[in-house]
Parts: sequence; structure tokens; C-alpha cells
Amino acid sequence: MTPRPLAAAAAGAAGALAARTALARLVLVKLRRDVRALNAGDHRPVLSGYADDAVLVFNDGDHRWAGTHRGKAAIETFLRNFAGARLQGEIRELHVSGPPWRMTLVARFDDEAHGPGGEELYRNRVVLWVRTRWGRIVHHEDFYEDTQRIAVLDRRLRELGVEPVR
Repeated sequence: MTPRPLAAAAAGAAGALAARTALARLVLVKLRRDVRALNAGDHRPVLSGYADDAVLVFNDGDHRWAGTHRGKAAIETFLRNFAGARLQGEIRELHVSGPPWRMTLVARFDDEAHGPGGEELYRNRVVLWVRTRWGRIVHHEDFYEDTQRIAVLDRRLRELGVEPVR
């Protein structure tokens, strides 16, 4: 390869890498902003990121978040229960792969909840596995460090009078 095509190829690769880095950063900024709104009790910014036919898969168990939530209405109920429990989450890390029309996002997400007196009710670490289609979430699955903590939280919330949203 002559120097000119080699330089053009290097410049193209550098441009693609810069664009991919910028896209990942923009996605992270948006997701963190949406999670801050959810932490403040507003689920709508997070919900707006889902496609109408999206699926959210959460571990089975004896708690209000269990199961497969199909469609925006079911996902809205899930998010309203998250906000209603006053869970506080934070995206610690984000990895992005694939083209914009079919991206995969893998995020480290930590969440916690506290009672009315400030006592810790719950703390967990989560990996979120998300597939998107042109910027809208079509499939979201959560993998928790300890799934039993979720059932314990739900029981404690009921004891405090925080009933599930239906």
C-alpha cells in the first residue's frame, strides 16, 4: 500500500473510532439523566426509551417486579413500582456494541432503597443487557448479584405499607 491510501485508511479508522466513542458517551449521558429522573420519582424519561413492543425480563420470584413485561404499558407498571419503592439506581459503567440499527448495551447498575428512618432496606448490583433498534429499547434483561434480596425488599416494603402498583 502506498503512503496516501494508508494515511486515508488510518484517518478513516480514527474517524470511525471517534464516532463510536462519541455515540457511547451520548448514550451514557442520556441514560444517566433518565435514571436521575427515575430516582426522583419520574419514570417517563426512562419509559420513553422503550419501543412500543419492547420486552423487559426480570428474574422470577415472589415480588412485584417478577416476570416478563411485554409492551410499554407493562414496562410502565414495572417502572412505577421501581419509583414507588423509592429505589435509587446508578449506572456505573456502560459498554456499547453494534450498529445504531441494532445496538447492544451492557451496563453495570447498582441500586438501593432506604426506609423512612434512613435505614438501608436493600442494596444490589445488577448487569443490564439491552438490545436497541434505532435508539429504542426492544429487549431488556436484568441479572442481579443476589435475587433473594429483591423478595426481601418487597416484603419489607409491604410491611411499610408500600403496595405494588397494578
